[in-house]
Amino acid sequence: MNPDDAQLSRGPVAPPACGTTVSDSDDPLAGAMEHVAQQPAAGAPGGVVGALQRLCKAAAGALAASGTGVSVMAEDGARGIAAASDPISERIEELQFVLGEGPCIDAFASRRPVLVPDLTDGAAHRWPAYTPAAHDEGVRAVFAFPLQVGAARLGVLDVFRARAGRLSGDQLRQAFAFTDLAVKALLDGQDDAIPGAAADGLDEAIEHSPELFQAQGMVMVQLGVPLAEALVRIRAHTYVENRRLNDVARDIVARRLRFDTDHS
Repeated sequence: MNPDDAQLSRGPVAPPACGTTVSDSDDPLAGAMEHVAQQPAAGAPGGVVGALQRLCKAAAGALAASGTGVSVMAEDGARGIAAASDPISERIEELQFVLGEGPCIDAFASRRPVLVPDLTDGAAHRWPAYTPAAHDEGVRAVFAFPLQVGAARLGVLDVFRARAGRLSGDQLRQAFAFTDLAVKALLDGQDDAIPGAAADGLDEAIEHSPELFQAQGMVMVQLGVPLAEALVRIRAHTYVENRRLNDVARDIVARRLRFDTDHS
């Protein structure tokens, strides 16, 4: 199977019959659903974010990964982390948005999986900032799968591993099954949302939130730079301080953080 030519299947998704155990290799989609169903819902967020969080945890276990993350992205550049299997994976996922490069961004742009079984094998030339940062977080391999249906692109599912090595054929098929479930969760969540609004819980995830827009405008005025450069400065501060982008934006808006001409 050539992963770059694989197409995500679309259609009604039915759960396996009660009392049955589905082999992941026999029916990857049903197997993925079973893995997700085994994740406890207690303590998880509600709505689409909770569904994606359970999916990420299930995918990490099924794919023998150290962690996974789902990022939502849009044609207009809006992007953000919807869910991750654990806090470390969430931080690794956000690295790509802070640095502006990485497998997730390339997979979304190309509409094709980006499979990197060994980050030490040439990845530094492709992503000179992301590769060493991810390596410092313990990542040795990363696999990015675009979430798309027809011409619509919704985001990316990222799979991180703490050891180098390729995904097996069965694991690739399972990864594509988890992308199908992630797409379904996003579409179902949007169907339930108020027209014109983001799905329940995703407002917080989208990078182009009102707070970030406001923070960009404030930094633009403080530094006397264009709006695009203001975002670059905010991202640089986020990376240096090892914080989340939206948290930094809140501090700027609340005037707990101010940028000046000497600020990084």
